[in-house]
Amino acid sequence: MGEPISNPSASEAWRFCVAPMMDWTDRHCRVFHRTFSRRARLYSEMVTTGAIIHGPRQRLLGFDPSERSLALQLGGSDPKDLALCAKIGEDFGYDEINLNCGCPSDRVQNGAFGACLMREPELVGACVAAMKTSVRIPVTVKCRIGVDDQDPQAALWAMAKSVIDAGADALIVHARKAWLQGLSPKENRDVPPLDYPLVYQLKADYPHVPIIINGGITDLAQSQHHLAYVDGVMLGRSAYHEPGLLGSVDPVLFEQAAPYETQFEVLEAYLPYIEARLSEGVRLADMTRHLLGLFTGMPGARAWRRHLATYAVKSGAGLEIVRQAAALVHPSTSLNQTEAQLVG
Repeated sequence: MGEPISNPSASEAWRFCVAPMMDWTDRHCRVFHRTFSRRARLYSEMVTTGAIIHGPRQRLLGFDPSERSLALQLGGSDPKDLALCAKIGEDFGYDEINLNCGCPSDRVQNGAFGACLMREPELVGACVAAMKTSVRIPVTVKCRIGVDDQDPQAALWAMAKSVIDAGADALIVHARKAWLQGLSPKENRDVPPLDYPLVYQLKADYPHVPIIINGGITDLAQSQHHLAYVDGVMLGRSAYHEPGLLGSVDPVLFEQAAPYETQFEVLEAYLPYIEARLSEGVRLADMTRHLLGLFTGMPGARAWRRHLATYAVKSGAGLEIVRQAAALVHPSTSLNQTEAQLVG
């Protein structure tokens, strides 16, 4: 295990991040998450270089200005294509370009990118170098500690050296292997064992490079523990399913007031966004599907979820559905409960 860091990175850009998650962290989700925290760094879903080069860019890359600071995660393995797409992302206004070297799905395996790139650290270095020459914003890499039968220390250090030598601004490490054969993407998030000390040691060996840890982190107490050894933490499913924990990120990790004090205030702040998108033809359910966990742990949370799941999908559903659902919840807890537990 690495030693606790005495001088955390001067940049706090990656101190707390919400992971890129396919089919989850779309633009509606990110605006919702931003309502909880001004300081969390948000990430797009992975977008492939082919989709950006040949597809509808505004639909794929467009975002609301309130989402920043915001990173675009790219999927691909061709340095020239990645450089082009990084520049397109920068021109759209993203604050960071992140290269996916950790996704184990069949889709990325067929395209020979994602976690497959753990076997080709030199190629990843070339990809990073190409992107660095095309943009002025940070270029980062998100990887695993290895794939299949690789030795994790050898694989992770080879990847780290290659991308850092190429100029990567930060490395985000999901602290478990990916098994490309025999495990589904869902199983790859749970089955391979976590090795946090390995990531701590990587930080000790690269003290000048921001190292962010990911995988199995479920709350801010765990996050604070990791931050004694690395520069940042990235939460995925827990932040999505229980977004209320994001309301304590600013006060607990940045010593700043949260934007709002209760889940009800967060919801009220998000409603104008819903209304604006409804007027553009977006379905209510496309937005409310991200809100189901808003009142987790509060009396009436189940009724809130049931009402949205039942009525938001109906044709012409509007804001009244959200207000009806919120009326079923009893305001007995607040966003700062996590903060109170940590400081108390």
